[in-house]
Amino acid sequence: MKKGQLGFLAGTHMVNDLYQGAIPAMLPFLMSQRHYSYAAVSGLAFAASGISSLFQPLFGALADRRPRSWLVPTGFGTAALGVMAAGLSGNYVVTWWCVALAGVGIAAFHPPATSQARAAGGSSQKAMSVFSVGGTLGGALAPTLVTLVIGAAGFAGSYLLAIPALVMAILWFLKGPWMRSRGHTAAAPLVTVSTKAGTGATGRADDWRSFARLVAVIVGWSIPYVTVTSMVSLHAQRDLDQSTAAGAAVLSTYTAAGAVGTLLGGWVGDRYGRMTSVRVGYLVALPALFGIAWAPAFPVLVLSATVFGMAMFLPFAAQVTLAQDYLPNRPGTASGLSLGLAMAAGGLCSPAFGRLADTSGLPAVFYALLAVFVVPVVMAIRLPERTRKVPDAPSPALVEAAHPHEAR
Repeated sequence: MKKGQLGFLAGTHMVNDLYQGAIPAMLPFLMSQRHYSYAAVSGLAFAASGISSLFQPLFGALADRRPRSWLVPTGFGTAALGVMAAGLSGNYVVTWWCVALAGVGIAAFHPPATSQARAAGGSSQKAMSVFSVGGTLGGALAPTLVTLVIGAAGFAGSYLLAIPALVMAILWFLKGPWMRSRGHTAAAPLVTVSTKAGTGATGRADDWRSFARLVAVIVGWSIPYVTVTSMVSLHAQRDLDQSTAAGAAVLSTYTAAGAVGTLLGGWVGDRYGRMTSVRVGYLVALPALFGIAWAPAFPVLVLSATVFGMAMFLPFAAQVTLAQDYLPNRPGTASGLSLGLAMAAGGLCSPAFGRLADTSGLPAVFYALLAVFVVPVVMAIRLPERTRKVPDAPSPALVEAAHPHEAR
């Protein structure tokens, strides 16, 4: 395990997902200051999650052809630019396109960064959870940062939101010379080389059937996750008469609990098997989602959102590594499809849940999510395990084929 590289990649993940979390954190301000409806802000959630997720498989396929590490800084830089421009824009259509641009940047980041993190962390679930928790922490910090900036300076101060990406971009470009001066080399993801039909350099066939089942589970995971992320702050303010700061606080608590759940899931996966973290996470998340829908008072909402956030991210690292083990010869594609196309369902469904909120209120939305979530819970507990095979030392011919310049 290359801990330094893994930690640095977790840092880039934190910055990238800071902008992913900034978009739902901006929605209450957009409703109060620009008077957007639930349907309008749900359309922005679709632009962020749905459009973004549709692009991730494309970036995953590109990452499988050969390592494209430049997509990492380009991704979080584009995400920062989109969020900043969305805040400075006063027109809804322009804001929608800026949010979509941020989503494309977020999509570009995930497949290559996830593949690099898997290479740096080896087969450890804990290593992948460290990388994943970087993103979760970024999402947890986003509401506080957005509240401080927009609450103090209004949308005119949105340019301040780009500072974390600027700092991380500088660190990224300094990273290579720093590593070389200390004799370190990057943990390069495996570039697959075809050996026989259905297999690659790993010597194992891709299990598309099990992978499709996993994608279906993640689709069912993404719908309540994206919707709760977009609506829980508004729920606290509109239905429980809380302040904007209290709404931001419950969103931060919810996402911070996800960070705890991600780390806990990595530990459970290494100690008891990753399917344990998957099954426990889904079974605990179901009643917690009921608590969000039923919550008669703010403390109940905070407690339910905390448990829900932790439970939803308990299986997160396991799902990423399981996807890559179902498709061992296409790790970038596995990351792009599992983190991208599957997540698109949450964004694609956001406008429908926004209309439901406009007509029937937010509690009706959460009860509808509860009914939807039963399906992935049942499917998750029936997913098959697939143990990752650690390959033997590659032959000189394979090294030459995968890394011709390094072999020479």
